[in-house]
Amino acid sequence: MPGDVYVLELDDMQQSAVDLGDPTRLVFDYMRRIGDVIDRLPPGPVRVLHVGGAAMTLPRYVHATRPRSSQIVLEPSAEVIERVRSEAPLPPRSGIKVRPVDGESGIGGVRDGFADMVILDAFDGGRTPDELTSAAFVEDVRRVLAPSGTFVANLVDKAPFARVRDFVAVVRDLGSLTVGVEPATMKGRRSGNLVIACGGVPAAPFGSPSPMEYRIFTGGAVADSFGGGTRR
Repeated sequence: MPGDVYVLELDDMQQSAVDLGDPTRLVFDYMRRIGDVIDRLPPGPVRVLHVGGAAMTLPRYVHATRPRSSQIVLEPSAEVIERVRSEAPLPPRSGIKVRPVDGESGIGGVRDGFADMVILDAFDGGRTPDELTSAAFVEDVRRVLAPSGTFVANLVDKAPFARVRDFVAVVRDLGSLTVGVEPATMKGRRSGNLVIACGGVPAAPFGSPSPMEYRIFTGGAVADSFGGGTRR
């Protein structure tokens, strides 16, 4: 990849990519979409809980675009944390606190109402652990979110989107719900990233891209395309 891009590979997969020279450049498309949601929150510092850290791409983005933000990262792999600290250290005085704990147990240590945003971007063997898409976990997310806080989740799925349908069934009572997906994934050509924003979702959370670049579902269109799941 061009530029000063650090790529973290685990299990023969690219887990994270961060431009160390320009952390506002989000290399992976789904991260750019999450960055769009971050950009549309009210101006100023924000408090963010990241469930999953890897190379800390999104925490670095928040630090660069919203100085003085307070961030907690739950990353279960001590090996990954040490590797990133050695190969791509975080900026000094970044306000990013990395806790070596999994999301399911680590979220219990986050105080009520802490987060303006919770970002779920955690994988084990190429998929988000089931316990992080459960009703019990989402209740913890609800607890740590501030009033009107935003929950954003990145899930990998493929048509007919059984995992996303079940997740939508779990989060639909958090508030507004918007789903963004690449057209090729929506058409069933391949598996891919689906970004789900819920709770206090800002207006046009993924920006205003051409329909050829991204499919965006809001309101009743979410239920029409991703309804029918089971609350677990």
